[in-house]
Amino acid sequence: MDETEFWELVDSTREAVGGDAEDQADLLVERLVQLDPDRVVDFARHFEARYNRAYLWDLWGAAAVLLNGASDDAFDYFRCWLIGQGREVFEGAVHDPDNLAELLDEFDDEVDGDAEDLGYAADEAYEQLTGAQTPDLGLPSPPAEPMGSPFDLEDEAVLEERFPRLWDRFRA
Repeated sequence: MDETEFWELVDSTREAVGGDAEDQADLLVERLVQLDPDRVVDFARHFEARYNRAYLWDLWGAAAVLLNGASDDAFDYFRCWLIGQGREVFEGAVHDPDNLAELLDEFDDEVDGDAEDLGYAADEAYEQLTGAQTPDLGLPSPPAEPMGSPFDLEDEAVLEERFPRLWDRFRA
């Protein structure tokens, strides 16, 4: 499975369920179990690589603006959700998290920004296909700390200054 196929699966499942993250994860499992186990591992590898790539201080700050605060777990689930939004949103947000102000049509912190189940979809599909756990993906270890310069995620003045477009659209 190449990167294009990965994003096509992500996009087609999101569109089919109207953006609901839990339903997207369920549909993704259904679609993945139709593939051979090696392709499911490829999907898992693509997902995990992007999940690790999104471990950025600035992206965590954007999540804190959108979610009105973001714990470690909330940021983990946010990164899964971000991948689930598709290539354009993901790449735009990784490049400049403040871009989410333009990339997101809507955002409801009660239902959006949390897609924990998407992070487990490939593992669940692989286990259904093989009865075994997903093998090691052969990726470098994730960074111990987010990449970039740390800042206080609870300081609203800092968040407003770093993410002015997000702040104006979702918090002002």
